[in-house]
Amino acid sequence: MDDGDRVFKALADPTRRHLLDRLFEHDGRTLTELERELAMSRFGVMKHLKVLEEAGLVTTRKQGREKLHFLNPVPIRLIHDRWIDKFTERHVSALADLKHELEKGS
Repeated sequence: MDDGDRVFKALADPTRRHLLDRLFEHDGRTLTELERELAMSRFGVMKHLKVLEEAGLVTTRKQGREKLHFLNPVPIRLIHDRWIDKFTERHVSALADLKHELEKGS
């Protein structure tokens, strides 16, 4: 599985997207902090964080006895540049222009 596939797989799950949103709001959270906001076991949250780490979307750093989790937005940006940006610029703007022109004629 390549890096892009790992990112798409990680983003496909609503719980993992929720975790990324929480890290976006406040980076450097512990497992306990993240677990408090979800109605699932500690082990379940750990499994989701592992998928996010494998996709490169979350990095960790030990601070004393705690492990802090940080958002890494770079893989999302690479997906944006590769898959979203190219479709939104030239092709989509041309279609939007055509739609506006057709609507003017009616």
